[in-house]
Amino acid sequence: MPAPNPDLPAFDPARQAPVKRALISVSDKSRLIDQATALHERGVKLVSTGGTHRAIAAAGIPVKDVAELTHFPEMMDGRVKTLHPMVHGGLLGDRDLASHKDAMHTHGILSIDLLIVNLYPFENAVASGGSYEMCVENIDIGGPAMIRAAAKNHAHVAVCTDAEDVDAVLADMDAHDGKTTGTLRQRLAAKTYARSATYDAAIANWFAGQLEETPKYRSQGGTLKQELRYGENPHQTAAFYSDGSTRPGVSTAEQLQGKALSYNNINDTDAAYELVAEFGNVAQGAKPAVAIIKHANPCGVAVADDFITAYKNALACDPVSAFGGIVALNGNLDAKTAKEIVKVFTEVVIAPSADDDAVEVFAKKKKLRLLIAGGLPDVNAPSLTQRNVAGGILVQDRDNGAVADEDLKVVTKRKPTDAEMADLRMAWKVAKHVKSNAIIYVKDGSTAGIGAGQMSRIDSARIAARKAEDAQEAAGWDAPRTQGCACASDAFFPFADGMLAAASAGATAIIQPGGSIRDEDVIAAADEKDIAMVFTGMRHFRH
Repeated sequence: MPAPNPDLPAFDPARQAPVKRALISVSDKSRLIDQATALHERGVKLVSTGGTHRAIAAAGIPVKDVAELTHFPEMMDGRVKTLHPMVHGGLLGDRDLASHKDAMHTHGILSIDLLIVNLYPFENAVASGGSYEMCVENIDIGGPAMIRAAAKNHAHVAVCTDAEDVDAVLADMDAHDGKTTGTLRQRLAAKTYARSATYDAAIANWFAGQLEETPKYRSQGGTLKQELRYGENPHQTAAFYSDGSTRPGVSTAEQLQGKALSYNNINDTDAAYELVAEFGNVAQGAKPAVAIIKHANPCGVAVADDFITAYKNALACDPVSAFGGIVALNGNLDAKTAKEIVKVFTEVVIAPSADDDAVEVFAKKKKLRLLIAGGLPDVNAPSLTQRNVAGGILVQDRDNGAVADEDLKVVTKRKPTDAEMADLRMAWKVAKHVKSNAIIYVKDGSTAGIGAGQMSRIDSARIAARKAEDAQEAAGWDAPRTQGCACASDAFFPFADGMLAAASAGATAIIQPGGSIRDEDVIAAADEKDIAMVFTGMRHFRH
């Protein structure tokens, strides 16, 4: 590996570097003229490329075309214009080394003290559904090469990858007689390499999605969306980054009111919205559905003819756990439902849209966060999920598995009734979003009890039954809603005991993946209890 030159001085954060010449090449021109004017007024000579040069020149600001530096024309639709020693020499030449200065003098290379480049909008091309050819054309080559070069030479060069950086440079110049400080240049260099890495990660992951193979290298990157007060606990620092995708949810939603989201709010809101999306969009003909989440697990889910009924039924499943929870809807939030929601302390409400009257109802609850996502995520769309482990990253496809009606297999003597089958389908959708081991009881389109995250499946069955009993007591019902309910298990029953526990709770129909070596024993036990059982052939572990 290259060794540091012993003639170079140690990096000094306090060292100031004059800004005499700037190279500007930007795809986002929204603030170009104002900032180019500001640099010109401070005596900075401007060099630019292509459309950026034309925009600056049209504004009457003195600017040279990069071709005047390279003595070589831009060609190949702009693919070749800055990949030239006259550019990279001006960015990389170390002003502290006599050999570098001699080379620059010999070859007529002019120093570049400030580089302003935002890269071709590759992420936007992908997010907008651009064709393969469009996405490839939006892969920037010269831009990443220049910003990396300038960042390496941050002892002398300041590099800006967005308009915010230019503002910081201008302020630094004003404070230091037209010079930038080493502290700022170092910070901009660090940001530049992070931007370059994120950009390359987006390209690499897009290419991986075009190929039916596991890539040898996996990259991840993101753009800071929000600094968080702390993580899961107050002693943990945290931040929220956007990966650039347009999947509707907490990352893309507009927050209309309430204090800033916390780490746990974001995690729980994502879980709630992904779950409620399983039931389709009301705007596209689906029935209203409401999911209430606490600590990333649902404590109540319901489908009904209107949102207020769905909310009340979801809340009734576990009104104690719903306190301080997250509420998600799969359609437009109305004022009547909003008035019902605010009766219980709620951290976040998320929906595709909301009536103005509903927004006014929430406005009286200053701490409640209202998020408008604009749409629902497509639960069938392919995407990846990632999780860090010691020394590595686990990457997998998002669980978008769905079982068609024709793939459901009735394995018992008794077939489910139509009502039981409807509840079984709902219970199966909910089970996909409950931490394993998961047992879900559903009656008449509402969860009656949820058992989540237990080491034993039978314990989950018992907890879900106990939750139903608690709900009965809170509501004053004559019996828990598990009587005559449907039950879903996210994975197979390894023994009959878990299924029998569900039967004891009142379940009359059960849906599960099947696949245990003791399936026949479980089926026989179900037949003995006159329980209808359906196998899906698919499990939904969620750890």
